[in-house]
Amino acid sequence: MTREREPSSRDKVLQAAMAMFGEDLGARLSVRAVAARAGVSTGSLRYHFPTQRALQDAVLAGIYDVVAPDDRIHDRSAPARDRLIDCLRQVLALAGAGAQARAGWSEIFKTYIEPEPTDESRAAYLAIEREAQRRVEYWLTVLRDEGALADGDNGRRARFLVTVLNGLSIARALPSEESLLATETETLHAAVDHVLNSRF
Repeated sequence: MTREREPSSRDKVLQAAMAMFGEDLGARLSVRAVAARAGVSTGSLRYHFPTQRALQDAVLAGIYDVVAPDDRIHDRSAPARDRLIDCLRQVLALAGAGAQARAGWSEIFKTYIEPEPTDESRAAYLAIEREAQRRVEYWLTVLRDEGALADGDNGRRARFLVTVLNGLSIARALPSEESLLATETETLHAAVDHVLNSRF
């Protein structure tokens, strides 16, 4: 009979913080609250995550790794353009469409737009943006390293693509007379072509 390995204190902290974030997008991942939920000391939490930002970034990276793995970007049997579009579609899939997209954007509005911003809500939203930026920038770096993308500022390119993704995810929540898939595909192709063919 084999015994299951007890999760490390770092794993416990991440699991607790992810659960808290999943329950409330605007949750303030305070050291005391997360440590209490994880059943670890605040000192143990601080050992693994010295700052609140480090904790937030690790939580969001973990969520993205689970719901949007990036294996497709490494599949050199497909053209770079197709791989990047597929990766961007993974991010859009997280937003859902129709009622799911409306519910998601409604929650974002109630959490980050409608109330006066606090330091905590600003930090939580910026952590989400940083992780989206980091993920897209990583994909661009893979393509640059294999020679499919010219040297340039991948940070600026990633910001551009994240802005396009934000707009497309909002469009998924709004009524449309045109085929959502067709307009989304056209927009993604135009954005990716711009990035692959420019030196910005």
